[in-house]
Amino acid sequence: MRKAARLQAIRNGLGPRSVVLVGIMGAGKSAIGRLLAAELDLPYFDSDAEIVAAAGMSIPDIFERFGEDYFRRGEERVIERLLSEGPCVLSLGGGAFMSEATRRRIADRAISVWLKADLDLLMARVRRRPNSRPLLKTADPRARLAELLAVRTPVYALADIHVESSRLSKRQTCDNLIRALGAALVKTPAVAAERQA
Repeated sequence: MRKAARLQAIRNGLGPRSVVLVGIMGAGKSAIGRLLAAELDLPYFDSDAEIVAAAGMSIPDIFERFGEDYFRRGEERVIERLLSEGPCVLSLGGGAFMSEATRRRIADRAISVWLKADLDLLMARVRRRPNSRPLLKTADPRARLAELLAVRTPVYALADIHVESSRLSKRQTCDNLIRALGAALVKTPAVAAERQA
């Protein structure tokens, strides 16, 4: 199946549903999400960016002023709104998928994709933006990230599709995600043959 036909078949298979990318901070959700949205010709949203726009302050400021619980409640509302506005590609903050209410909404209105990456690569990526990661403002950010990954991995594993993003380029990861979406959403002999290849 040619790429253009595969992309159209994926859009048809999605119908009114969105594609939601989940995973730990640094997994590449925003970068891959933008590429995927362009490929599928769908709007792209980042839940963290939408929260910042709605609150009029940065996420570290929200955490510092109001605390994580306040942030998580706002996060749930923003995700619910975005999922209700029609098909899109949506990248979630690292902790958003931990909410059972959010997971239920995603199951009803989207297909979820877990972007996986190893700890060394995650640390290399999050070090580039140290001030934007309030949960890593500790004496040992690597130990904290490892702890978050251990706690969250079983929940991320509930996602519909799992895609490795560790040592691959953004384009390769996006292409692998497109293939995985095709396998999950497109029921044609061509796709069945690709699965067996």
